[in-house]
Amino acid sequence: MSTTSPFLAAAERHRKGVVSLLGDLVHTPSLSTNEEDVVNRLRQEMLDGGFDEVFIEPFGSVVGRIGNGPVNIVYDSHVDTVAIGSRGEWQTDPFEPTIRPDAGGGVMWGRGSSDDKGGIASMVQGAALYNELGRSESVTLWVVGSVQEEECDGLALEHVLTEVIPKPDLVVLGEATRCQVYRGNRGRIEVLVQLKGSSCHASAPDRGVNPVYHLAPVIAEVEALNSNLGKDDFLGSGSVALTKIECETPSLNAVPSTATIYLDRRLTAGESPEEALEEIRQLPAVKAAGGDVQLLTYERTSFTGMTLSQPKSFSTWVTPADHYGVKAGLETGRVALDKELATGSWVFSTNGVASMGKLGIPTIGFGPGDEVHAHTAHDQCALDDLVTAMAWYAAFPAVFAEHSRQVNLAGGNL
Repeated sequence: MSTTSPFLAAAERHRKGVVSLLGDLVHTPSLSTNEEDVVNRLRQEMLDGGFDEVFIEPFGSVVGRIGNGPVNIVYDSHVDTVAIGSRGEWQTDPFEPTIRPDAGGGVMWGRGSSDDKGGIASMVQGAALYNELGRSESVTLWVVGSVQEEECDGLALEHVLTEVIPKPDLVVLGEATRCQVYRGNRGRIEVLVQLKGSSCHASAPDRGVNPVYHLAPVIAEVEALNSNLGKDDFLGSGSVALTKIECETPSLNAVPSTATIYLDRRLTAGESPEEALEEIRQLPAVKAAGGDVQLLTYERTSFTGMTLSQPKSFSTWVTPADHYGVKAGLETGRVALDKELATGSWVFSTNGVASMGKLGIPTIGFGPGDEVHAHTAHDQCALDDLVTAMAWYAAFPAVFAEHSRQVNLAGGNL
């Protein structure tokens, strides 16, 4: 990786360190609520990196601070991962980081490498590089390795932003963006649709009512609904996907008493959670079968012993293209990377549903890797992306602080 940028040159000198850190994180399983080992590894990395303060907050997220200036920036990447799914799909052991020469500087394969351990590895190392190269006296930089994002996006970060860190000026998410600047994602709801029947012995099925059979038209209408949802020029279309089917039955020789499907409904701009839920309730097959439609609730206990809960309803959010945080992100590309960056949005959901969607804190994203690899058996992150992200994270605080100063001088009108 040849460049004239001093930030990229400095990041390149730390390539071995960030690759080693990501390897350690991939090697350490961290399903939601079981992130303690990864959190402790990151805590030590922050201490070794010269952070001014490092602690594990009550819900389990690791938090590090550099500086004590009036401009507060939060870097956040979640540290939990989804499960591996079918082991047979994996070409290598998902918890043994494997580097392949698939691209210029190589690619690391393993669970979480793209979602989102590449992000947190680059953020921690990038923040340490920012400290090494010379911190801005006007900035307080917080780095958060948040927990339980995969099961309930935004829950842990919302807790940090309301109970631990005073309302910051900007949140930067480390989810995969292909090292571009992202500024939004669709919201979503998680829904169950349950049909009730009447159980009986399977030798005489006509004595009961099998609710599984009544699911067929419901499923067909859900599939059709997916093609008739709202569309936004920036975020794209809304969507609905059936993600799980189950039935309740006394035995394998009995007709089930209930049948349930679970839906993931993505909300584009202009779609509300309430309207989306009612849309499912009004499906003709759901009404004909007397289906019970419910919004799911999340409630689980962290490895620290603390329990948080919330309805599984997550807000659509977009930070305006002309916001000075977005402008600072793009300028950082020129300053740190010698290149022009593009803006975009995530297809999947992020902790931005809490920071911007719920709390109204301007939020952008910049992260290594490509979201197409998330939650797949080809989970991977290009090593050059780690270096690029480190350089961007190291340069961004000073660039953002200058943009913030200009906005204040202009009375908030830039």
